[in-house]
Amino acid sequence: MAKKTPAAPSSKPAKAAPKSAVKVGARDMPPNPPTAPSKELHVFANPSSGRDYVIQFQIPEFTCNCPLTGQPDFAHFTIDMICDELCIELKSLKMYMWSYRNEGSFHEKVTNTILDDIVAATKPRFARITAKWYVRGGIYTNVVVEHRKKGWVPAPRVDLPSVATLGQATGLL
Repeated sequence: MAKKTPAAPSSKPAKAAPKSAVKVGARDMPPNPPTAPSKELHVFANPSSGRDYVIQFQIPEFTCNCPLTGQPDFAHFTIDMICDELCIELKSLKMYMWSYRNEGSFHEKVTNTILDDIVAATKPRFARITAKWYVRGGIYTNVVVEHRKKGWVPAPRVDLPSVATLGQATGLL
């Protein structure tokens, strides 16, 4: 039996894998690295755009600065949304909220600006932001702002009996 001789080394460089070859489960790097604040809100298609449903974001560590003193102001933001065609991507929302950390702004201004930016990016059916600002000078400030898409009418509220109500009516606890 004839012995195979090893092939001579090729003078051509090895072909690199095409850039489009991606491992299963891998994804491209986001346009904004996760370590940098950004005013850019990224969106994705609403997977259930035919239905009204609430998405709630809780942001308990919001920080900006007082425009008069430069001291930090802290707030707990709650964002309630009924999206239409687009939803907010969470990482970009985190980076967006972080972008206010070194900016000076009155509570009312920053809360309204955030709502305006979210509405511009997603064009939701409904959005409400409740900003609960921590105490400054012995005063707590709460700012609540809303947006309703023109012509959008919410479905009527459905009130279901609570367990306590059922227990009282039937004697069951």
